[in-house]
Amino acid sequence: MPAVRNRLRDIPDTRPKRVLLAAPRGYCAGVDRAVIAVEKALERFGAPVYVRKQIVHNVHVVSTLEKRGAIFVDEVDDVPEGAHIVFSAHGVSPAVVQGAAARGLDAIDATCPLVTKVHREATRFARDDYEILLIGHRGHEEVEGTMGHAPERTTLVNSPADVATIEVRNPDHLVWLSQTTLSVDETMETVRLLRERFPALQDPPSDDICYATQNRQVAIKKVAEQAELVIVVGSANSSNTVRLVDVALENGARAAYRVDYASEIQQEWLDGVATVGVSSGASVPEVLVQEVLDDLADAGYRDVESVVTAEEDLMFSLPRELRRDADGNPDERGLGGRTRRLDWQG
Repeated sequence: MPAVRNRLRDIPDTRPKRVLLAAPRGYCAGVDRAVIAVEKALERFGAPVYVRKQIVHNVHVVSTLEKRGAIFVDEVDDVPEGAHIVFSAHGVSPAVVQGAAARGLDAIDATCPLVTKVHREATRFARDDYEILLIGHRGHEEVEGTMGHAPERTTLVNSPADVATIEVRNPDHLVWLSQTTLSVDETMETVRLLRERFPALQDPPSDDICYATQNRQVAIKKVAEQAELVIVVGSANSSNTVRLVDVALENGARAAYRVDYASEIQQEWLDGVATVGVSSGASVPEVLVQEVLDDLADAGYRDVESVVTAEEDLMFSLPRELRRDADGNPDERGLGGRTRRLDWQG
């Protein structure tokens, strides 16, 4: 759905109009790696290539890959025997891996390495006889995958309100883990409440909330301090995108809205607004942000100032099945990184 241009009017304001553009924003290394994995699988093996769940939580990315021959399914049972399947960036449980193997599927694991780290932590703590309190959103693919690595020892903490009713077997042998795409502030508030009930609660060996999620939240806090309106580009099922809207409202923005496309911006949002903040979730290609900036320029917001709070240059290796081309030679696209420009970005 390309943006419909010239929808927004330039209504004069006594104050100069400007856009504060958050940086970092958009694609993280894990998302880029996952999207490249599907693209390369299509190049290497031809269409169709099946993907369990959405490869990343963005409707534009999914629809674009569908046009290239990717078929998105809910479960491995929906895939013809012997076909190629890609596991999404959000990760899967061991039961899903076993189900794919039982059907003879050629599986490519595009799980974000930072999610894989949480899976390994869950497995290790369960092996060491810990109970795990997993902070995350019920029904999210990442949460389901992580719980699947230690189902008998993991209790989900869906929100701070859940803390009062949690029951554990041994309060002296507890550890908390978290979904990687949560609000940092809300997660730490949940941990604080958990520790009030369970003083012996242990922390994970390293922070589970991913660098990209944290960086985008820090950037939008800075933007929200100065912007009357914040627009976040991203899809409704993207946890980190939805959190950015919340963080903006909690840190000074008078209003904040999420849009998939620039065409969703409403003229009335801009009434009386001199400064608009713009950011995007970690699964959003930059082309969608540029369309928002183009439409805002139509409305008089032509002065764009970057608000930079961190620099990101992290890149992850692709799944081993995709690091070489069909002739066995190393592929120059063997790494995924957020600065890569996708073919369909023009």
